[in-house]
Amino acid sequence: MARDEALFAAICAGDRPGAQAAAQAALDAGASVDSLMNESLIPAMRHVGDLFESGEAFVPEMLISARAMDAVLQIISPLLVASGVQPRGRVCIGTVRGDMHDIGKNLVAMMLRGAGYEVDDLGVDCQEDKYVAAVEAGAQAVCVSALLTTTMPAMKNVVAVLRDKGLATPVIIGGAPVTQKYADEIGADGYADTAAGAVGVVARCLGVEQPE
Repeated sequence: MARDEALFAAICAGDRPGAQAAAQAALDAGASVDSLMNESLIPAMRHVGDLFESGEAFVPEMLISARAMDAVLQIISPLLVASGVQPRGRVCIGTVRGDMHDIGKNLVAMMLRGAGYEVDDLGVDCQEDKYVAAVEAGAQAVCVSALLTTTMPAMKNVVAVLRDKGLATPVIIGGAPVTQKYADEIGADGYADTAAGAVGVVARCLGVEQPE
């Protein structure tokens, strides 16, 4: 099936009612949920991410697009489950212990859902054992966010605790003060400086095809 232009445009514009209406119209016309995800929804979020990385879009635009995608996922997620379509992978995400910021985390979570991943959102101020429990429950990758330099050491603790438990699950870190150098220093498996970039890093870490 070709891309649904109305749905694609609504997601890119952050038009939640328009996106929901376009998705429902496509479903009513016989479109499969798999085709909507792969031909329209994932490409739309990828396009928004590309605009952000090129400086043509900013965080507010990404947020409203991600929320439009989230609104559509509320409609089609039960249908995806019923049709047996498998997620690209299962990821947990949380802001580290001592840090209450969630905008970046929420944006990454929505971008990952938009790219076809099952996401366990652990919230903010996450103790290390929350990440361990999520991995033991099936998370295949761990995304860890921090906005404060004072909470960055908690990222190192997350990596250390997981490894001490014998869990080799890849850990991807990000946040305003975080750098690739810091990721290397603490033994993280990946680093992303944007929400769109995080999707690609997760895909690389899990060895799955990066959505186009």
